[in-house]
Amino acid sequence: MTMTDDWSTNEVTAPVPRVLDDGEALLVAEDIGVRASWGHIYGPTSLRVAEGGVTVLVGSGGRGRTALLLTLAGRMKPTSGSLTAFGRRNDARHLFARAAIADIDEVDGIEQAIRVRDVVTEQIRWHAKWYKWVRQARQEDLERICAPVFGDLSLPSMDAFVEELPELTASLFRIAVANVARPPLLVVGGVDRLARIESTRILTERLVDLGRNQTVVTADVNGVHAGIGVREAILVDNLTDQEFVKLEQQERTL
Repeated sequence: MTMTDDWSTNEVTAPVPRVLDDGEALLVAEDIGVRASWGHIYGPTSLRVAEGGVTVLVGSGGRGRTALLLTLAGRMKPTSGSLTAFGRRNDARHLFARAAIADIDEVDGIEQAIRVRDVVTEQIRWHAKWYKWVRQARQEDLERICAPVFGDLSLPSMDAFVEELPELTASLFRIAVANVARPPLLVVGGVDRLARIESTRILTERLVDLGRNQTVVTADVNGVHAGIGVREAILVDNLTDQEFVKLEQQERTL
């Protein structure tokens, strides 16, 4: 996504990393990286995420950034370095239990040919006691789950198919159903996945509102829009395998 017409008259600020004391940090990553059997994915990467508010990781999109977000949510273990989260070092299971992850296709992709009502019903059943019978979701269930994320924005129709939702509505809906339990940490796929920059701005504003009660981590290759209320922007390096970049460059010159 490029910086185009929607914000053409507004200022977009470059990230200015801020050094935090360990006591302020919820997540501390020191030279973490992930390497699969077939090659390097990302790293070494170091960063600190403060407790509360929204932290935006500024760096190129792709598999490396996605893997980093998965690591910060306890869904992927780093193969090198150390990650301290909620006071525990390299304890992915402890982190997993305290984090929700949303709007990342590899984790929470929703089947397109399904109605909003069915997704809400499934989420309620998933979080209910195993012995409790759960009826089909009603409008009040949709409002209870989605209102904290959507704010003043219109909620999707219960009878709408997920594939028919506008992209901003679809992203907010995915965040809402993933955040039902409202754990202390919420990790959201890059806000720059949206095609319109105005939609990115609105989505970031909604995350800032959630950041009043949770720590929210997301990513945006474009940096941070001034005055939007993001707590911190962190420039993150080593998100892409350099050998992979060289191959891409060679292909473009052929």
